[in-house]
Amino acid sequence: MKLVQLLKDVRYKEIIGNAEVEVTGVCADSRILNRGEVFVCYTGGNVDSHIYAAEAFERGAAAIVCQRRLDLPLTQVIVEDGRAAMAPLSRAFYGYADKKLSIIGVTGTNGKTTTTYMLKSIFDAGGYKTAVIGTLGVAYGDKFISPELTTPDPIFLHSVFADMVQCGVKYVFMEVSAHALYYGKVDGLHFAAAVFTNLTQDHLDFFGDMRSYAEAKKKLFQKDRCDIAIVNSDDAFSAEIIICGCKVLSYGLENPADTFAIDLSESIDGSDFVINLSDELYDIHLNMPAIHNVYNALAAATCAHALGVNIDTIARGLAALKGVNGRLEKVAEYNGGRIFVDFAHTPDGLEKSLSGLRKLCDGKLYCLFGCGGNRDSSKRPLMGEAAAKNSDFLIVTSDNPRFEDTYDIISQIEPGIQKVGTPYVTISDREMATEYAINLLQKGDILLVAGKGGETYQEIMGIKHSYNDNTIIKKILGSLV
Repeated sequence: MKLVQLLKDVRYKEIIGNAEVEVTGVCADSRILNRGEVFVCYTGGNVDSHIYAAEAFERGAAAIVCQRRLDLPLTQVIVEDGRAAMAPLSRAFYGYADKKLSIIGVTGTNGKTTTTYMLKSIFDAGGYKTAVIGTLGVAYGDKFISPELTTPDPIFLHSVFADMVQCGVKYVFMEVSAHALYYGKVDGLHFAAAVFTNLTQDHLDFFGDMRSYAEAKKKLFQKDRCDIAIVNSDDAFSAEIIICGCKVLSYGLENPADTFAIDLSESIDGSDFVINLSDELYDIHLNMPAIHNVYNALAAATCAHALGVNIDTIARGLAALKGVNGRLEKVAEYNGGRIFVDFAHTPDGLEKSLSGLRKLCDGKLYCLFGCGGNRDSSKRPLMGEAAAKNSDFLIVTSDNPRFEDTYDIISQIEPGIQKVGTPYVTISDREMATEYAINLLQKGDILLVAGKGGETYQEIMGIKHSYNDNTIIKKILGSLV
């Protein structure tokens, strides 16, 4: 393919050299660049990747897309923003494979992963070939690709789209993060539908304030990007999405909505309710407990119905989903108590998971959690307060401290706990903390191990050490038998 063919949708200032040069791919990492590929440079973040252009040249790059002219003897395409160029370059190279797929985007602070898996299960029940992209990785057919980011970078994303087309995939359910929208990772994609779950505090280390965070989320619902918006009528931010210009359908439990639930009953093993889906009524069973999963199910059902799936298939699909890895997942029992693992890593997420379990708890409710390092530190005392208000006892520990000291992170969580007065202990080693917590359990108690969900690592000083809450819990229980 010629370079000029890749530039159809790229806004560039000038081309220095031969625009007809043959290219074999698009790459933004000089360490893995193959001969003949286009190397994309960009600024922002922690590194200016223009410093790696010489290495890309030495490895045989056919051309470079860059934000300033470089002293290198090969074709250069000068652009305003190299990062913004990656999506259109990748789309063109992979033959606009996304146009052959029906892509459904899900955004929001919490609930993205569960909603995408509910959608996948519904469409699987309808006999469609489906794929899911998100925090747990990329899955379609018999293929699974381990996760790196909630929303993959454009080069990888479009390569996967191309393979999905080859594998006969029809529907793709994709988590779309605020970061991905801010950086233009999904630029050029057209979404058959986009789902909004909720908006609560997170990522303020990056966005600075809730308004900037909200504006990033809102980009998914632009009229030229999305056909149908599925919004949570009980979240105030939905009012802003409604005026974005695309068709809107709503779901909720408290405010008027197109889709809602009645006759709701909850148990430790799930929820049952009657769904009213645009005046169609049907019995729904979920294998996942807590009211926030009812919201996720309403979102998925509204979206699927808008895309032509009948209510019977929706019900079968929701009932078929046994759970989602690390999303309020019941992983074990010990001494009459139950142990759940959940990804809850925001004040709102933690509050929702704990309040959901509180209603189902016959004994004491314990919560083990921490906060990630080098991330929004302002939410740490809020996490402590949310956990304290909804638990009987807390075990505060580490959760991906990254380049921060675990004790410093814990000390910033503690004021929120102390504000409420709930008893707690601090144990910096997460495995030791988990063992301590498990040994507290008595009949009727519940332990929520929160923050990591299905993650398979603990990141400390730039190194990702193998660690999974589910695996550690089973290891501990094995030693207690």
